[in-house]
Amino acid sequence: MSPENKCEFCEIIKSNKGKIIFQDEKVVAMLSSRPCCQGHLLVMPKEHFAIIEQVPDYLMGHLSKIVNKISMAVFEVFQAKGTNILIQNGVVSGQKTNHFMVHIIPRKENDNLNFQWQPKQLNEEQMSTIEIKLKEESSGIGDFEKEEKKPVKVDNEIQKIDKEENYLIKQLNRIP
Repeated sequence: MSPENKCEFCEIIKSNKGKIIFQDEKVVAMLSSRPCCQGHLLVMPKEHFAIIEQVPDYLMGHLSKIVNKISMAVFEVFQAKGTNILIQNGVVSGQKTNHFMVHIIPRKENDNLNFQWQPKQLNEEQMSTIEIKLKEESSGIGDFEKEEKKPVKVDNEIQKIDKEENYLIKQLNRIP
């Protein structure tokens, strides 16, 4: 049985039963069924991916644009003073479901949500070691996955345009 068959969010997307506020062919945004506050939203790919590393680059870029636009809407609708854009990637990070998603959490002063942590004190040698390892592992970044272009279905039937009903043609005819 594939992971999609066990995923509660794939079922919600297929059934269209969630409190969906936005969707296109690739992404869906819905109200969280277990919100931490009013307006807590989830934005996720319609296709099943368990963690961010499985999401193709082109889809991650599209999803990021949608998160940005929905975050702007959250500021307007809830008069939020900020938002937390949160990805819980893997069980140890707090991920509760096996479908990758981005949480958008509206924030107001004194809302009693706490995402603060105590900074760790690392010495210079530890920081240098971490820096070298990450630079080495990140050296191949830049070759991004591209979306496969699907053939466009062309309707070979030519339709006659009635000049009286076509606004653009009327406008062009008015140009001296």
